[in-house]
Amino acid sequence: MKRQLFLKTAMQASFFTALSALAWLPAASQAQEAYPSKTIRFVVPYPPGGPTDLMARLLQGELQTRLGVTVMIDNKAGAGGNVGSAEVAKQAPADGHTILLAASGPMAVNSTLYKSMPFNPLTELAPVIQISSFPLVLEVHPKVPAKTVTELVTYAKANKKDLSFASAGNGTPQHLAGELFNTQVGTEIAHIPYKGAGPALNDLLGGQVQVMFDILGSSLPHIQSGKLVPLAVTSAKRSPQLPNVPTMAEAGLAGYEFTGWHGIAVRNGTPASVIEKLNGTLNAIFKEPEFRKKWEAIGTPVVGGTAVQFGDLIKLDTVRLGKVVKDAGVTLD
Repeated sequence: MKRQLFLKTAMQASFFTALSALAWLPAASQAQEAYPSKTIRFVVPYPPGGPTDLMARLLQGELQTRLGVTVMIDNKAGAGGNVGSAEVAKQAPADGHTILLAASGPMAVNSTLYKSMPFNPLTELAPVIQISSFPLVLEVHPKVPAKTVTELVTYAKANKKDLSFASAGNGTPQHLAGELFNTQVGTEIAHIPYKGAGPALNDLLGGQVQVMFDILGSSLPHIQSGKLVPLAVTSAKRSPQLPNVPTMAEAGLAGYEFTGWHGIAVRNGTPASVIEKLNGTLNAIFKEPEFRKKWEAIGTPVVGGTAVQFGDLIKLDTVRLGKVVKDAGVTLD
């Protein structure tokens, strides 16, 4: 009799335990789906004022409206984008409340450029979406006696110590485009790295440096005002914003083509549901006609797509752009 009573009591306890577990499951599912639940920190691994920072600020308001929380931009510059990117990869909670504006430099180039890396972009960051794919414009200060790429090459070879080219930092698209140019035409234009495209462009305008490969959106007003002279664009086709400026191939550099990119990434381990929500939100933003106009004014077409597609691009360019670094013989500590 006692044994039967014990079995009955045990079965009842097991039943109520299972019932309690089932009752908890929807709540747990709802908790996972309650994203975002607090302020989102948007890490930009470059200083304010450059094109990367501008992209973040254009997205900031749209994300706040659609996600219903504050989005705070946090500029963490240094080491060619490594400082801010490593902070997200190593220190940010894997919950989607810290997002990274991921640039091709720290995401795909720096692993070859630097002898040691503070993080592994392929294993410690999770791709969310590609947001840009942009050509650069080769431009010079008006004091440089060159109106074409051929004239610049001739002048650079005859005046090796008189020219330097600015970049947003080591490993950035501006840097690699310049190194690729030097390698292909046989010039030795010295590289001057800055902590962001904004400071680099300011010194180009001031004449402290003479040459730059810059994102078109940043330099376009200065080109239109005559403060800078465009020689060529690095894309396969001419830019709609500069229809009279030739491509590098048209200017005589067959095979020269260079595009950089940006995307959004989060710390690896972030739930797939969070990545999917971020991806869907950003794709929806890019479908808005008014936002598209603002975005394209930066000098990049709207991209979008899936997290998998962005991940494939990162892997591809880790090899492709890494080869540019190796061919140029550039390494950094």
